[in-house]
Amino acid sequence: MVEPRARSSERRALGSSDRKLRARSLPAVTVYLDDWRQAAHLGPVDDRWSHLVADSDEELHEFAERLGMERRWFQIKPGRPHHGHYDLPERARADAVALGAVEITWRQMGQMLRARRATLSLTAPRETR
Repeated sequence: MVEPRARSSERRALGSSDRKLRARSLPAVTVYLDDWRQAAHLGPVDDRWSHLVADSDEELHEFAERLGMERRWFQIKPGRPHHGHYDLPERARADAVALGAVEITWRQMGQMLRARRATLSLTAPRETR
């Protein structure tokens, strides 16, 4: 049985125990969380922020939804699809790790994104003139 999706006004705050219980029954995905922890004021949230990425955008969106994040918070720039990520506030870090995010250093994140960029450039169709 599929649980109906709650409207945003009905969603609970990040890290709700219901969300954690549902996450245990979902298939595992590999999501990475760096240790950047940049202090910033984004919208109404004043916190330290890190980057949440995954092996694929779909895995990342599924994980972010389980955390209670909105898809519109996903950040990606044209021409840089290998940099797609969510910014995660420090207050949600423990919840992300509890759901299975793998903590890595910002240097490891950079290496991973460079490798992803190289892979994408090898598989992208070449333009003909």
